[in-house]
Amino acid sequence: MLNDKTILVTGGTGSFGKAFTKYVLTHYNPKKIIIYSRDEFKQFNMANDFKEYKDKLRFFIGDVRDYSRLLRAFDGVDYVVHAAAMKQVPACEYNPNEAIKTNINGATNIIEAALDRGVKKVVALSTDKAVNPVNLYGGTKLVSDKLFIAANAYAGAKETCFSIVRYGNVAGSRGSVIPFFKNLIDKGETSLPITDPRMTRFWISLDEGVALVIKALEESKGGETFISKIPSFKITDLAEAMLPGCDKPNVGIREGEKLHEIMITVEDSMFTYEYDKHYIVYPQMVWDEKKRAIPTGRKVEDGFSYSSGNNTEWLSVEDIRALLKEMGM
Repeated sequence: MLNDKTILVTGGTGSFGKAFTKYVLTHYNPKKIIIYSRDEFKQFNMANDFKEYKDKLRFFIGDVRDYSRLLRAFDGVDYVVHAAAMKQVPACEYNPNEAIKTNINGATNIIEAALDRGVKKVVALSTDKAVNPVNLYGGTKLVSDKLFIAANAYAGAKETCFSIVRYGNVAGSRGSVIPFFKNLIDKGETSLPITDPRMTRFWISLDEGVALVIKALEESKGGETFISKIPSFKITDLAEAMLPGCDKPNVGIREGEKLHEIMITVEDSMFTYEYDKHYIVYPQMVWDEKKRAIPTGRKVEDGFSYSSGNNTEWLSVEDIRALLKEMGM
């Protein structure tokens, strides 16, 4: 599907962008991959990391806030993966207008540029924080998700379709709990602070995140939200896996933080279907019968919800330790 195609990744110098780029370059033969981001130094470093693929890679300095720049970058592009966003909860709380400009206005610009340039498919990365949001970051991503779903109404006779991939923090990603704990351990700390002993999270690897985006690019018809079926773990078990026998002082939940990651709400259950390795929340509206996504999975029961707290698959301390070893932690 991606052979001889041009793919653009916004925020492409991040962890996801680099993993996605590597996957596509090693499994397909794309015409080119365009990395669209605003940090020239990160682009320089990524270009050095991918030297053997220099004929396939293009680097485009630009901001998703800049519509005219996006319009130029999208010229001749077949597929767009939208990964650019302000993601840090405290940064969004202290800089709300900036978060809105990037996460909401930027999403609008992506949609408009994709429609105006005739992009075939756009897959936007979402987050668990967009579900029942309790902080501004989650609020902006909820609006972003709704914008991308509704964008299918404006495609008209055009081929362009928009879909969403939703997952939580990638294991080991910047700002997440694993590197935070590791930094304390490296400093010789004998205790790891726990915000709440009841807290749970999903475990998803970068590879799993990339695989879900590839699936969305291959299968989406327009308006679907793709969600991986992944295991949960307790934060206390993570601490035990990383530093056996350590003290785990309860320091209290932080502002804008949830006890559990939520991926699918009870309200979404009416439109959710289960597959072997993922769920799909289908759009409530149909904009074009020819583009209707027809579910082939099993309809979940009304009242179903999917969160890290009510999951049926859990990682033990030993499981977590094995996964950390694979990550080199």
